[in-house]
Amino acid sequence: MELLQMPELMGLSLLLGLLALIATAAVARGWLRAEQETCGRSAGQRANGLPPDKSLRSKKQKQHQRIHKEKPQQHNFTHRLLAATLKSHSGNISCMDFSSNGKYLATCADDRTVRIWSTKDFLQREHRSMRANVELDHAILVRFSPDCRAFIVWLANGDTLRVFKMTKREDGGYTFTATPEDFPKKHKAAIVNIGIADTGKFIMTASSDTTVIIWNLKGQVLSTINTNQMHNTFAAISPCSRFVASCGFTPDVKVWEVCFGKKGDFQEVVRAFELKGHSAAVHFFAFSNDSRRMASVSKDGTWKLWDTDVEYKKQQDPYLLRTGRFEEASTMPCRLALSPDAQVLALASGSSIHLYNSRRGEKEECFEQVHGECISDLSFDVTGRLLASCGDRAVRLFHNTPGYRAVVEEMQGLLKRASNESTRQRLQQQLTQAQEALKSLGALRK
Repeated sequence: MELLQMPELMGLSLLLGLLALIATAAVARGWLRAEQETCGRSAGQRANGLPPDKSLRSKKQKQHQRIHKEKPQQHNFTHRLLAATLKSHSGNISCMDFSSNGKYLATCADDRTVRIWSTKDFLQREHRSMRANVELDHAILVRFSPDCRAFIVWLANGDTLRVFKMTKREDGGYTFTATPEDFPKKHKAAIVNIGIADTGKFIMTASSDTTVIIWNLKGQVLSTINTNQMHNTFAAISPCSRFVASCGFTPDVKVWEVCFGKKGDFQEVVRAFELKGHSAAVHFFAFSNDSRRMASVSKDGTWKLWDTDVEYKKQQDPYLLRTGRFEEASTMPCRLALSPDAQVLALASGSSIHLYNSRRGEKEECFEQVHGECISDLSFDVTGRLLASCGDRAVRLFHNTPGYRAVVEEMQGLLKRASNESTRQRLQQQLTQAQEALKSLGALRK
């Protein structure tokens, strides 16, 4: 009986051993599959930019936080007279220009774009803009053409002019197309300004040496001016398109007339007149909308307002109308903007803006730390109701309260002398509108 049980015991032992071996193999296979899944998940996480474990995740988070901290933050600014802030650029804005019809504002930045803003949206909650890309470069200056169907830019790396044509689409937007060829390179120093005459007859470019170039619209040089000012700090075309002016190291502003024949053919550039009166280098100047007034700011710490409605061919010199103090100009470069009616003078130094009544020479408003960088451009809109500034990634628009006050003073003076009833009604209407605007802004003085 016992001999018969021995094979059964041996078979049972073999069966148990086989089952144990199968169980061990199953456990090993499960462990291997788990390891493969873990490795696969880690590889997938790495491929998707995710950390495979907590220690690596923590390291990545710290790196991301460090990068986030290094990213420049948008400068915040508030003021009771701030009308709007335009934000769309991802780089610092270097220049802006209002179209002659008052409908658009063009801005250019180092993000390789030019943006066209609709001025009718300025006082709305949303500010729409259209984008034009500057291929393989970025623009540092921008100017609208007189017909608002094109704009020109100065290329930062290309050191030349590029023309963009604006084609209106059926949906009301625009398509921006760069012309096949840029203007030829002629300047040997950094550019300080560009401009297009409102007549559409010529383009001006000025560099920081002593060179001002007059071009036709096809990119051909008509004339080259040597300003003899050691170096140029600014140059511009007058709104009437007759004159080109420049300022620089010398204590004056020089003005030339660009002459064309009756048939529109270019003739010559002749010296017209000078603004003499400063005792140090001139930082900047500006024209009024009718070109009959000019303003200048100098390193001597003063600003001056001039009557330039003179017959220079009869040796008549411009008249000095007003001199004001601006001490900041003696220690740092400044920018200047003159309202279209020449009633208000805006001066920018660093990141601050100061507004003066040009008739009385008194400072009326001051906006400090407007931008996170130094102000790069300053301009009144064509109505004179808003002042625009740029210096970081935003454009800030301010209500021109000194302009409204100047209108109130002027209308009150004219009403006292008016003898015609219809004239009195018209003056009273303008006076009431200006007073209501000041009241709505909380800036009406009793």
